[in-house]
Amino acid sequence: MAGIVLRRCVSRTLLSTPGAEGIRIRGTNRYHWTTLRRTATALTSGRAAFLLGLPTLSCLAVEAYHRVQSSTVVYALEKEEVLEQADYLYSCAETEKLYQLLLQYKDSDDAEFLWRLARASRDLSVLPNMEAERKKQLMFEGFEYAKKALEKDEKCFAAHKWYAVCLSDVGEYEGVKVKIGNSYIIREHLERAVELNPKDATSLHILGYWCFAFAELPWYQRKVAAVIFSSPPVSTYEEALEFFLKAEEVDPNFYSKNLLMLGKTYMGMKDTEKALLFLTKAKEYPAHTLEDKEVHREAVDLLKKLG
Repeated sequence: MAGIVLRRCVSRTLLSTPGAEGIRIRGTNRYHWTTLRRTATALTSGRAAFLLGLPTLSCLAVEAYHRVQSSTVVYALEKEEVLEQADYLYSCAETEKLYQLLLQYKDSDDAEFLWRLARASRDLSVLPNMEAERKKQLMFEGFEYAKKALEKDEKCFAAHKWYAVCLSDVGEYEGVKVKIGNSYIIREHLERAVELNPKDATSLHILGYWCFAFAELPWYQRKVAAVIFSSPPVSTYEEALEFFLKAEEVDPNFYSKNLLMLGKTYMGMKDTEKALLFLTKAKEYPAHTLEDKEVHREAVDLLKKLG
C-alpha cells in the first residue's frame, strides 16, 4: 500500500532553501546544499536596513530600539550558523548528533528548524537495530515536528515534503484504512512541494515512487481498497516514469534508488532495453551507504532475471 512506499526512499536526501545562496558539500558521493548568508547581508537587509531612515527618537527609545535590533541580527546570524552546522552533520550522516543539535529548537516557531528536526527524527527511527518502541516514538515525534513546520510556513516546500514522508511513516501503525486515506493527502503535499520548488529532485522521486506503488498494486489489493473507498488511489507506470525521469533531469545521478526505480518501471512497461540500461547504472553506482548497497543487490538480482 502507499502507506509504506516512502519508508526508505528519502532517508539520505538533503533539501535546499529556495533563494538561498549555497555551496555544495560532497558527503557520500552526493551533493548537498548548505546556506552561506554572510554578516553583511544580515546587516543590510530587512529590518536592519530600516535603521538608515529612522525618525528622531528619545535617547531611551533609541537605546531600547538598538537593543531589539541587535538581538534580531544576532538571532539571524545564529540561525544561519546552526542551519549550516545541521546541514553539514546531515551530509556526514551524523544522525544522532544532528538530532541532538536540532532538539534544542523543538519549540521554535521557525519552519527551517522544524522540518529539519522532523527529518532527523525519522532518520534516527530507521537506523538499524533501533528498538521498536523507540522507533515508533521517533516516527510520531517527527510527524508532529513536520506538522508544526507546515503550520508555521505553508509555503515551505520542505515542510510539505517531510509532512508527506512522516505521514506515511505513522500510517504504518494506524491500519489499512487510514493508510489508504493518507495516500491522497501524501500525494497532495508532494505535489505542493514540487509546485513550490520544481528543482527538488527528491520530491519528484517520491512522487514517482507513490505512482509506481499504485501502478503495481496486485488486483486483490485493489479490490480491498475499492471496498474501503469508492475511488481508491490509482496510477500508472507511465506516470511514475515521468516523475523519475524529471528527477534525473533536475539532478542527474543524485540517488541510486532513482536509477533502480527507473529500471523497475521500464520492466513494468516491458521495455527490456531501457530496463537493462538503468539497472546497470544502479548496479554500478558507488555504494557509500547501506541503502546504496541494498540497491546494488536488488539491481544485480533483477539483471539476472532479465538475462
